[in-house]
Amino acid sequence: MFFLGQYNHNLDEKGRLTIPARFRDTLTLEGAYIMQGFDSNLLILIEATFDQIYERLNQASLTDANARLLRRLLFSTASRADFDKAGRILIPQYLRETAGINSEAVVVGAGKYVEIWSLERWAGQLELLQDPEANASRFEPYSILFG
Repeated sequence: MFFLGQYNHNLDEKGRLTIPARFRDTLTLEGAYIMQGFDSNLLILIEATFDQIYERLNQASLTDANARLLRRLLFSTASRADFDKAGRILIPQYLRETAGINSEAVVVGAGKYVEIWSLERWAGQLELLQDPEANASRFEPYSILFG
């Protein structure tokens, strides 16, 4: 299963966000976690992916300062994403503040995970992605081939 596409959804007064049905089916079946992302956004990972990250980070030495920072970033902000009957998840207040999300958010498929963005920050990402010369340079190392 790949998470693809982008969807705008409103948050209710309690901070609950409707997750698109295309994503929700996999996330409820597999189990999911929500946490702070790396770009002033939020991430939703299926449980198996979260478990892989957990295991990999716990193999890193406690004396590695960057590993400790990454553990703090991911694990201190992680929360189980439980769905209600309407297909909504509660986004904790501290995560909404971190991502700058108020009343509306953009839910974005990113392949193996889902991103949640504020409208303003997602607009900035779209602006970055609309520069063909920069894209050719920044994406060249990934050797994307068609055919």
